[in-house]
Amino acid sequence: MSFTDKAKNKAQEMTGMAKERIGDATDNERLRAEGASEQSTARAKQAGENVKQAGHDVKDAFEK
Repeated sequence: MSFTDKAKNKAQEMTGMAKERIGDATDNERLRAEGASEQSTARAKQAGENVKQAGHDVKDAFEK
């Protein structure tokens, strides 16, 4: 996973956190749900990238 991908995923996660907290503070259920959804999406992307990287690591280990 490139640094750019990590940064984008982290930024999306932080944006989701902010939306969720603003939704909590203003009692806005739509904003709260949107924030939670963004966080979940970012975490899923990070997990997918981690699995992909692990696959590359395993492949590299067997090639040595």
